[in-house]
Formats: sequence, structure tokens, C-alpha cells
Amino acid sequence: MLNVPAVAAIAAVTLLTVAVGARGVRIARTPDDFLVAAREVPPGLNAAAISGEYLSAASFLGIAGLIVSQGLGALWYSVGYTAGYLVLLLLVAAPLRRFGAYTIPDFAEGRFASRGLRRATTGLVLIIGWFYLLPQMKGAGITLQLLLGTPYWVGVVALGIVVSANIAMGGMKGVTFVQCFQYWLKLCAIGIPALVLLAAAGHGSTRNLSPDGQPVFSHRTTVQVQTGTEFKLARPTTVRVTGTLDRTRLADQTVHLPAGMHTAASGAAMVFAAGSPVPASLSMIQPASTTWDSPFLTAGTDGAHPLLATYGVIIATLFGALGLPHILVRFYTNPDGGAARRTTLIVVVLLSTFYLFPAVLAVLTRLRAPELYLSKDPDSVVLALPSLLMPGRPGELLGALVAAGAFAAFLSTSSGLLVSVAGALSHDVMRGGVGTFRLCAIIAGTIATIAALPVNRFSLGLLVGWAFAIAASSFCPLIVLGIWWRRLTWVGATAGVLVGGGACCCAIVATMFGAATRGWGAALLGQPAVWTVPLAFSVMIVTSLLTRASTPPHVEHMMLRMHLPEGLIRRTYRAGRPYSRA
Repeated sequence: MLNVPAVAAIAAVTLLTVAVGARGVRIARTPDDFLVAAREVPPGLNAAAISGEYLSAASFLGIAGLIVSQGLGALWYSVGYTAGYLVLLLLVAAPLRRFGAYTIPDFAEGRFASRGLRRATTGLVLIIGWFYLLPQMKGAGITLQLLLGTPYWVGVVALGIVVSANIAMGGMKGVTFVQCFQYWLKLCAIGIPALVLLAAAGHGSTRNLSPDGQPVFSHRTTVQVQTGTEFKLARPTTVRVTGTLDRTRLADQTVHLPAGMHTAASGAAMVFAAGSPVPASLSMIQPASTTWDSPFLTAGTDGAHPLLATYGVIIATLFGALGLPHILVRFYTNPDGGAARRTTLIVVVLLSTFYLFPAVLAVLTRLRAPELYLSKDPDSVVLALPSLLMPGRPGELLGALVAAGAFAAFLSTSSGLLVSVAGALSHDVMRGGVGTFRLCAIIAGTIATIAALPVNRFSLGLLVGWAFAIAASSFCPLIVLGIWWRRLTWVGATAGVLVGGGACCCAIVATMFGAATRGWGAALLGQPAVWTVPLAFSVMIVTSLLTRASTPPHVEHMMLRMHLPEGLIRRTYRAGRPYSRA
């Protein structure tokens, strides 16, 4: 049934985004306005905008879905996403802002005086940006599919059109205010339902949180199958069925189902008694030899090497934040390095507050709505939970708030990513002005929309984790060593970026095509950051030591520019002393 409040909420969020983008046409005129918001954004506003941009579909829908399907070990995603900003605060924020470039390719060429490195980093900006756009598009597709019953591609295309038009109109300056608003909307949209549903659920049995990892129905439950699916029963049970089950048409009949795999057609209704095992679709079945309360993540269908898989996620999310182009460009919008540090500190507080709630919704799903384990897509459980726990109008209103927050997540993150990709295309490839930026925004949005159509079988958390892994394996070592190690050469930087980023991309593509589903292969290819990040750092350091003759000219000038306080720099110039001797 159509959820009218949810449709109205999504429409309101979309119209507000378009309205702010239209306002951006009047206030965004120069390349500074489009790319770095004229470097005038204060820390509080910038922190909220960064948080709104950073909290993507994976944060709003994906983390809760991963916790439901894989277990509590998926909380490492939210820990890594937040802790990455502590590293960013300590190592990158202020020096990167003092350097004063527009984009990461600008930093690469300015720091290393290499056109070849600039081209390599431009290519990776496009790859990371487009890859990160895929889960945002998927989130829009499954949200409209669940709420409106539209095909998956409708939500993908709708988001692509809205975001491309919005960025083409207003650029960075046009989206800063709407991203700030969208952070607070997302916090309310996930926090209020979590607290209300927690109060409504009350106290009761916690059997489904026990270490045996087999959820059961706490009361007599009717499961409506929305789309045909294959599911697994952990043990035999008796169920009353109306519809097609295991290719047999049944009309309100009681059947005994053995343990193992079964198939339910779209529209089938199954009534399970209290204490019956919960049927789980293939996408929700935990890997073998794992339990739901395990602190480790898994890679592959056999659940082998959970510690390696967990470290892979931690490394990707912790260091990936240092290399995300759409996040790094935000520090160029601060007035100075001190403001960049204050911005980062506020971001840590805002993100930590938000990430309290996905775990609450996941545990509530496990305890009070285990029928969602029959969903074909774990990313949809947050959207479906309110109407299951609070039937009627209250559940519809809570569901509308969640839907509004979800769409705000897609819009805000997609906007930041598209600014980064369009900026790289217009500023670093086509070398045009405002008109070229607008054209590139439309081109980049079209490519992302087409690429997102076949990725609906991958979870949001996994897709975003891979984007973080590519960033951690390429831009993280480039930025960290470029800021703190004067002996890094342009040859070493180029080699590390290409080897680390290339190896990570190859591992991800191999995983997407099913190259390895078990054992060491699944762990090393599914979570490549555990070996590609050390590889990138090692290649940069060793190659730089072997190519000392290619050390960039004026490297001392560049290092002082990044590390001296702005006030001292200004006093040095006023005194007429050479900058490199300050």
C-alpha cells in the first residue's frame, strides 16, 4: 500500500534541495564559488555540511542492514567512519587548507611539480567519485521501490536528474546550506524513530540476541512476501500458507517445512507460530561458523579469516577518510588552517552522535521484527521497521520521517561527490570555467546513473567500503607523505598511487565478478585495504629513496607553506624576507 506521508516527505526534501540549488544560480558566479564556496564557510556551518555530505546511504541504511544480516561486528564500519576524522584532524586538516589548492590534483601538481601525477590523481578522483555515487543511487532505487512500488531504476534515474541539475545550478556554494540542513534532518530522521520505537518495543525476551545466532519469532507472526525469494530454514517447522510455496499453490493450508532451502512466490503469506525459526533469504544468511554477536566481520560464504576481514574494514574506513576527494575539498572552503581544525573537531562530535542510532534500529529489528530476515535486501530494513513495530498512522508517520532522512542522505552525499567529479573534469581535464563545470556536472551525473543500474545486488555498506578502500590505497599515502615527508619524490608518489589504487581496483572488480567466494581469496579480495594500503606506502617510500634526483624543486618552500601558522607567514611577507627562509 502506498505510504502517502512518506511520498510527501520525499517530495518536500527534493523540492527544498532544488530550491536551494536555484538560489545558488544567483550567488555562485566564479570558479571559487562553484569549487570552494569562495573559502568563506565558518567552522560550525562547514562541519554540519561535511557531516551531511559524509553520512551517506551506507550510514543511514547500510550499517543497520549489515548489523542485522552479518551481526554486531558490522559496527566497525561506524567506528572507522568516525575515527577517520581523528586521523584527519591530527595529520591533514590544517596543512592541507594552508596549501590552498582547489582539488587533490591541484595539490599533487603544486606539491610535486608533476603533470603526470596530476593526470593520475585526476583519474582516481573520477573513479572514487563515481564508485561512491553507486550506493547513493542504489539507495534511492530501493527506497522508491519499497515505498511506491516502482521499478528499481526509477529511483536511480530520479536521483541522478535532481542532483545533476542542482549541482549544475549552484556548485559548492549552492549546496553548503542544504547539506547543513540535511545533517540535522538525518539526525532527527534516524534518532526520533529509534527512540520512539525503543520505547514502544518495551522490555521482553532477548532470546534473539543469544550467541546461537538463530532468530525465532517471539509471537505468532504473518510474513507477507513482497517479491519472490529463496529462503533457508535452520530447523523444521510448521507453517500456514496462502499462496505459492516451493512451486505449489496453497490456499490457507498448514504444511510442514523441513530444514533447508525453500522458494516463496510474490504475494505469498506465511503464518509462523511463536518460537518458530525465522526464515532468512540468501542475502541475510550469516556465513558458516559465525554468530550474530561476534565482534568480527566476515568475508566470503564460509566466514573464514574473520580477523583479517575486520582489519580490512578498519584500515579502509580509518584511512579512507583521508583520501576522499569530496571530503578533502571541503577543507579548502575554510578561511584558514585553524578553522579547518575546529571544523574537523566538530565533525567528530556530530558523527558520533548520529552513529548511536543505526545499532539501536538493528537490534530492534533482530528482537521485534525478525520477519525482515525474509527481505531480499538488508538495506531496506530501516525503512520497513516503523510500520511493523507501530502499525497504523503512527508507524506511517515515523516511516515518512525515515524516508525523508534517507533521501536527504542520498541527495547530500551525491551532491558533494558530483561537485568533486565535475570539478575534476572541468578544472583538471577540460580546463574550462563555470559553463564547463555545469556541462561536466550533467555528464558525470549521467555516467553515475547508468553505472548504478546493475549494482543492486551489492549491499550499500560493501559498496561504500570499497570506495573507502580505493581512497585509502591511493590518496591517503599521497596526502600524508606529501604533507609530512619532504623526501617524497614525484616518481615515488606516482608509483604508489598507481600501484596501490590499481591493485585495490583490480581486487574489487575481481570480487564483483565472483572470482573468490571462500577462504583466503575471498578475504584478501573482498577487503583489499588490509594489503593495498601498506603496499602503496611501501612503494612510495622505496621508490622515492631510489629516485632522490626527482625531488620536487622548492620543496622547503612547500613544506613551510603547509606547516607555518598563517600569521607568521603574513608577517614574513610583510617584512620582505624570502618565504623559504622564514
